[in-house]
Amino acid sequence: MSLVQVMFYVMSFVVLGSALLVAISKNLVRSIFMFFITLFGLAELYVLAVADFVAVTQVVIYVGGILVLILFAFMLSGKEALAVIEQQKNRFISLHNLPAFILAALFLVVMVNVILKADVAALPWVKGAKDAGNMIPVNESGINNIGINLMTRYLLPFEAISILLMVALVGAAHLSRKEGNE
Repeated sequence: MSLVQVMFYVMSFVVLGSALLVAISKNLVRSIFMFFITLFGLAELYVLAVADFVAVTQVVIYVGGILVLILFAFMLSGKEALAVIEQQKNRFISLHNLPAFILAALFLVVMVNVILKADVAALPWVKGAKDAGNMIPVNESGINNIGINLMTRYLLPFEAISILLMVALVGAAHLSRKEGNE
């Protein structure tokens, strides 16, 4: 077993374990921290899959953007709302959660079945691309092109989206304020 395979199995275990802890933890702060670990672990798996741009995008957008937004929502929420969430006495395994477990088990069976029966190399469009030589080699030119296009041709939409996200964040902070503090 090579070092890359060992790293893949370790990171897969970390990602799956931390994602499970996100789902079952009753403490919101621990769930957010475990979500942070899950997103970084996914970025590491992308690096192992030689998908550099996707890994950097994972860190910048999800860890840097979405997780910070979740932290802001947590910090701006009132103590009363958090106390209600922590005092709920829902058990993880109960008759109330049975339909969700059945649906999750069915999805798991379908996913495992698809993964075991899939032969990606035998797909007609993959064979056609190989025969025609239409495969893009993994190199740095793809990332270079994305960076150049993002900072030249698509700069205005990129900045418009960043301003829109900033306005949404300011609006969320304004809406979460208490009425008596004005």
